[in-house]
Amino acid sequence: MKRLAAVVTLLGLAAGVSACAGGGATNKSSSGGGGGLFTTIDVNRPGIDASAPPNPYNPKGNAFPGYTTMKLGFVVNHLTDPNKALPGMAASWEIPPDNSSITLKLQPNAKWSDGKPVTAEDVKLSIAIAYTQGSTAFAVTPGAAGAAADVTVVDEKTVKVTQDLANPSPKFARGVLDTTVLPSHVWNTAVPATIWDTIKAARGEGPEAEKAREDITKLGQQVIAFAPQKDVAGGPFVLERANPGEALLVKNKHFFNVANVVPDQVKVLNFTGNEQIWNYLSQGKLDHSGFVAAPTDVMTRIKAAPGSEVIKGYSPVAVSMAFNQSKKPYDNVHVRRGLAYLIDRDQVTKVASPEGGTAATTTSGIHQKAAGSWIPETLPKLEAYKPDPAKAEEEFKQAGLTKKDGKWTLADGSPWKVSMHAPAGFSDWLSAQENIKSQLIKAGVDAEVVTTADYPVYLEELAAGKYDVGFWLIALGPAPYDIFQRLYGVSNGWANVGGKVKHSAAGKSGNWMGGPEQIEVDGAKVNPGELTAKLNSVGPEEAKPIMSQLAQAANQDLPVIQLWDYINNQFVNNSRFTGWPHDDELLRMGQGVLPSGVWIQQGLIKKKQ
Repeated sequence: MKRLAAVVTLLGLAAGVSACAGGGATNKSSSGGGGGLFTTIDVNRPGIDASAPPNPYNPKGNAFPGYTTMKLGFVVNHLTDPNKALPGMAASWEIPPDNSSITLKLQPNAKWSDGKPVTAEDVKLSIAIAYTQGSTAFAVTPGAAGAAADVTVVDEKTVKVTQDLANPSPKFARGVLDTTVLPSHVWNTAVPATIWDTIKAARGEGPEAEKAREDITKLGQQVIAFAPQKDVAGGPFVLERANPGEALLVKNKHFFNVANVVPDQVKVLNFTGNEQIWNYLSQGKLDHSGFVAAPTDVMTRIKAAPGSEVIKGYSPVAVSMAFNQSKKPYDNVHVRRGLAYLIDRDQVTKVASPEGGTAATTTSGIHQKAAGSWIPETLPKLEAYKPDPAKAEEEFKQAGLTKKDGKWTLADGSPWKVSMHAPAGFSDWLSAQENIKSQLIKAGVDAEVVTTADYPVYLEELAAGKYDVGFWLIALGPAPYDIFQRLYGVSNGWANVGGKVKHSAAGKSGNWMGGPEQIEVDGAKVNPGELTAKLNSVGPEEAKPIMSQLAQAANQDLPVIQLWDYINNQFVNNSRFTGWPHDDELLRMGQGVLPSGVWIQQGLIKKKQ
């Protein structure tokens, strides 16, 4: 599967395309260094737009996280701690036990690529800009969980951000650390000088506050369109040029840790789909690539390239077969359970993601590696749904389905066809659905696979409730709330606003899963949306019993069938550079980050001798 710019958004098409020579980068920088050229891709963003500005908020912007742009901290996907991060533009930070604030100490020697120092005022303006984009910690939506209450410049290198404790979140610090730091002397024209007055007004209530929120939304579009004349970078590299084939970055001599940055240049190659990345890797063109799904024969080809190595780590995401319960017969839990008993997840994973995933042991809503930390006692008690045609038949009969001439039909005798949807280019999803189709047809359940033009269209039509069955990413850790809101959040009718949970009917307010407001778990009625909302305001120990209850709910209710848990495959080549981290935690970089850029700035990557 392609990595996506949003997760979730969590994000191939043309085969046999080679890299463009484009800018003609050399193996030495113009300053005469000997660190060489490092070549990679940005798996989160296919396509390079040569005319796009160096703007990290522009969807096509030529800004490269970890290379040219810096976060306050680079969050990692720890198994249980959502606030774990590596230093970025902030050298260190302090979080009190009550999680009420975070005090950030900036890198003492940090400078922009034009030589000007990085200051606390840069951070404050960057936070103001983050408000215009609806950042997690910097939201003006009334009652938003984990929103900041105040931003204070303590001194030139220190900033304190306090949390609004009216609706606190345990991942508040994560939201702050994930902020991109921008040079105020470049970006001060992107928003008006009165931006903080507007933000303050927007936090209130009444017509003036509503008007202020509308103004911030308009400013958000202004920020997205902002086009600096040149790249003033805070990271280890700065953009020199871009063309449709590649972007060329050169070493930032003012970077605070430049002495440990080995490559003189970085080339980010363009790609249009998985197949093109496969070709780059097979030809040894890339020093590093993040995760890309690949079938066994392609993986064999990639591994055969001289110097090629695949580093495996934990990836807090799983893929599931999700049901639209507003459509019959998927409103009946026995139908969903029957399908779970028919699908061999081991077979599906072997066909679709043999190197990039492990078959889910069961449906719990949690990646099985994280589940071992969160619900160790509950996990073995969950129904495994191992392939069992006899149990599937029993479940279908309880749902009122009938079998005629070897084919299952709906209760009224009308034909039943499981119609599965997936976006074009998602090779692992499409392979999985074709395999499931074959398994179901063999068991007497008619099935089909329908391909959608691309991922944005897929998400739009999924949200509109146009599909009976689709694939849906779940288990998005490490925060407990984030894990379960994929099953019992907005997509299934529950909205958590101001600490209060509201449930919308199927087809309303983004509810495409269409599950009931209450479900039965072990004979008792529970509201899984309310349980999920509690996870957004409790600590780890308080979260564990709630997560156990939700795992049981997901296991018995089956809003989705968890198919496989992803493995974080990092592709590297040892022909030109070495020093790749094999520590699992360093591989768990958060969504939207180019891990190798972080590795380079920390001095981990060395030139091969």
